[in-house]
Amino acid sequence: MTNMAENNRAVIGLKGKFASSLLEIKEFRGEVTVTVKKEDIIAICKYLKEELGYNMLTDVTAVDYYGKAPRFMLVYNLYSIPAKDRIRIKAPVDESDTSIASATCLWNSANFLEREVFDLFGINFTGHPDQRRILMADDWVGHPLRKDYPLQGPDREPYKGRLS
Repeated sequence: MTNMAENNRAVIGLKGKFASSLLEIKEFRGEVTVTVKKEDIIAICKYLKEELGYNMLTDVTAVDYYGKAPRFMLVYNLYSIPAKDRIRIKAPVDESDTSIASATCLWNSANFLEREVFDLFGINFTGHPDQRRILMADDWVGHPLRKDYPLQGPDREPYKGRLS
């Protein structure tokens, strides 16, 4: 862990209150990322919002590390408007249990963001008020941003180039 991450106000607070939940703390190009256990994501986000003023959830997304365990990494980008400060919180999600608690109880903006992750990666958010597809058609099969999803789409021949 670099000096910037060690001196970050959120990292200091999280180390004091959630030390056993922290898996990794990194700083890269001035951005601090804290990886936490998925079971504690809501308690950690609630602390960051209510105690440290990270009052804006700017994004929720996921990364598919196909072939590795854990396969997915949920990424929460938080911003404190009063402190003009950002932090990235990550939580690993196994392929065998692709569920994590919903952050809609803390930020209304999580609603559509989590629906997008559900639609494109197939990660379920327990406690989400309206978990259904948001980008793909309701009858769409699969989750297009998973690395095992066929590039050409379902039930289509692979592109073979121009046939002239």
